[in-house]
Amino acid sequence: MPILQDGALVLYGYVGDNFWDEGFTASEVLAALAEHGRENDLTVRLNSGGGIIDDGLAIYNALAAHKGNVRIEIDAIAASSASVIAMAGDEIVMKAGAIMMIHDPANITFGTVADHEKTIEQLTAYATQMASIYAERSGNDVEAVRNDMKAELWLTSDEAVAKGYADEAEKAKAKAVAAFDFRVYANAPQRLKALAKRKDWSFETDDRAAASATASTRQNKEPQMTDKTRAEDTTADIDKVKEEAGKSAVAAYRERRTTVMALDEATGREALAQHLLDVDMPIEGIKAALAAAPKAEAAAPKAAADPEEYERRRLNGEGLNGGSDRSTGQKPKASISPAAIYEARRGR
Repeated sequence: MPILQDGALVLYGYVGDNFWDEGFTASEVLAALAEHGRENDLTVRLNSGGGIIDDGLAIYNALAAHKGNVRIEIDAIAASSASVIAMAGDEIVMKAGAIMMIHDPANITFGTVADHEKTIEQLTAYATQMASIYAERSGNDVEAVRNDMKAELWLTSDEAVAKGYADEAEKAKAKAVAAFDFRVYANAPQRLKALAKRKDWSFETDDRAAASATASTRQNKEPQMTDKTRAEDTTADIDKVKEEAGKSAVAAYRERRTTVMALDEATGREALAQHLLDVDMPIEGIKAALAAAPKAEAAAPKAAADPEEYERRRLNGEGLNGGSDRSTGQKPKASISPAAIYEARRGR
């Protein structure tokens, strides 16, 4: 649905993507703000279970920089990165029955110790930045905010006002919460988990969610994993990604090999072509290298094996340095042949 409706910014669904036909991105918000006008007052209707922290921070900064007055109305829920967005409001109003949640950002890392250490650095930086935003808007101590984030704090409208994360608890009835798989959160209210199950809001069954979760272009996902996620589920996800990556690599190699071996330049140079494939040279480079290389000479067909002929040729040392074929009458080279050594050892 369009996010700019009747002069209000309607931010419903997943932050940074579109799941279950609901969602919004930072780029969409920036375009809507430009259309609305930077000087004009703005009402933002927020109803989101969270999503990608990068987009959440970008939207927060865009709203915080808006010159007109920004009124954030939490229609039902502002969780995770959506709660960061809410902090940009000059006024933050929660409808009766609305919920807010703040917590630490999360991510999944696959790789070496250095890869995991880099993720720790990134998550620490995100958590620090988020805590400063919550603390500045609420007036709470940063350390107290960090403790709330680590505990995954869920707040009713009145509790959010009491803690300074909202300015007003409006008596108007809250709307239904936006679609989200609330089961990924450790301390989500049971009614939200039950609702997600009943509505089938599952990241495991949504193909688009699965594709987004493995996309290499958006690494810093916000909480698809929590400290309550079972280790075997994580291992299964990693194994699946590895298996799919392996299949893709094999298919790509086969297609590449077929292309190279079909080149005219590869004819008579098959061994060299295979070597260049193994060192991962670009196809155009392989073609040029093959064209500059001489073709291998065709090997003469071998005669059928004859034990007696083989013994005679072995004693004469044919094919070795110093050997000669007595039947050809060619003069042997000046060296001791294996046949002479053999006869000497027999005492002849």
